[in-house]
Amino acid sequence: MVCNRSLFCGWVGAGTFEMENRRITQETFDAVVRENIEEFEMDPDEALNEAIQQFESQGVDLSNIVKAMPTAVLDQDKEDQTHDILKALESLQIEASTSGSENVRCNLTLFADQCKLGFAQRHLAAQKGAYPTILACCKKAEKDRDALLSALSALSVLMDGQPDLLNAEGQDFLMGLLRRCHADPAVMGLAVRTVRHCCLKHEQNRQDLVKAGVLRSLTGAMAEHSSHSELVKEASAALRVMTFDDDVRVPFGHAHEHAKMIVVEHNGLKIIIEAAKAHPQNTAVLSELCATLSRLAVRNEFCQDIVNLGGLEFMLTLLAESLDHQDLVKQVFSALRAVAGNDDVKDAIVNGGGAQLIVLAMNRHMSCPQVCEQGSAALCVLALRKPNNCKAIMDCGGALAGLQAMKTHPEEANMQKQCCMLLRNLVCRTQSFSQPILEMGAEELVARALASHRDCGDVARAALRDLGCKVELRELWTGKKGSLTN
Repeated sequence: MVCNRSLFCGWVGAGTFEMENRRITQETFDAVVRENIEEFEMDPDEALNEAIQQFESQGVDLSNIVKAMPTAVLDQDKEDQTHDILKALESLQIEASTSGSENVRCNLTLFADQCKLGFAQRHLAAQKGAYPTILACCKKAEKDRDALLSALSALSVLMDGQPDLLNAEGQDFLMGLLRRCHADPAVMGLAVRTVRHCCLKHEQNRQDLVKAGVLRSLTGAMAEHSSHSELVKEASAALRVMTFDDDVRVPFGHAHEHAKMIVVEHNGLKIIIEAAKAHPQNTAVLSELCATLSRLAVRNEFCQDIVNLGGLEFMLTLLAESLDHQDLVKQVFSALRAVAGNDDVKDAIVNGGGAQLIVLAMNRHMSCPQVCEQGSAALCVLALRKPNNCKAIMDCGGALAGLQAMKTHPEEANMQKQCCMLLRNLVCRTQSFSQPILEMGAEELVARALASHRDCGDVARAALRDLGCKVELRELWTGKKGSLTN
């Protein structure tokens, strides 16, 4: 039996539907599931699926909803309406106030496992007071390492996607823990992971923790435990998050300032490069470190510092020895693209065989649009204002690799855009390359990108123009026929 009623109309009167965000509460969702069973005589699975379909058809975001049957619906017991995550939280709260540490650890593990099922479980737990409960467990367990590890694990997973939960008490606890437990890599790893979750998409938390000295703790942990792969990964990822500008609520963040502090005040470049050298065979660690290195190359002198510290030689060697590792190749491309912002480093990369390695890796992973995008972007930067580099890129097949990527991934707008910019940079100062590139089929591929992707408009027209092709260059506004206010 299918119910086509409007769920919005049925529940707005109760005040549980947030029209502006198109979200509902867990209680509203569970009540509709229960109504489907009691009023429309659906079986539990049908009632659940019907509720999901009805809400989604009306544009409701269910990402914060646990889409499972609460115990009350299954047992027809209206006095015990709860989900497994809330059962785990309730048990933890009871044990934390009455039992010994062993029982609390078991309940913390159970709670963390439930939180790992998804954001909806974590969101529901947070609504029911999970954060102060878990933070209290963390503070209570500071002198019991095993209990502290369990509590930190639960806190870390709870904060994933919910950085707004962090308060001043939590910040003080985390910073104190980072200072006191710096010699314990296991505790430090969980504490650092929690910091990362608290800072992702939350500019204020980043700024507060940076003021409290978190950058010193993160770089110090990486330097002190450079041989501990998991901690190095966590610290590197946390440092990278400090350079993000991803909080839509804040018009201007401190991403650049944080990157500068990591490099200038905390010797971050040397620490990261030395950590990379300590894990020559660990592709997961190396991918993380390359990704973070690319976020720190924000100034001309920082790019040169990476070369002087041996970072460029290390990256080129790494790329040559890891051509089969797709994720690592992508991150090395990103790092090379970043450091090539320095014109002298551009030459160093090309003179070190970097262009050939990039093209070789692109051809090896042509089926991966992300590798093609980052590879084309790296070649694009190497070619910018550098005719000699353009010749090296042409000689090793860089233009052909870019065009093959365009042909292989016609739906990837960002990749198409990078390839168009690569073609333009290759011919902008070296017109003799236009005819060979056109003979490879460039005009048709660039025209297709122009027709298919709005984001490619300007760069595709510029590429066609510099290749000598006929192109309509639209004049958006000339200043004539009235003013902008008319």
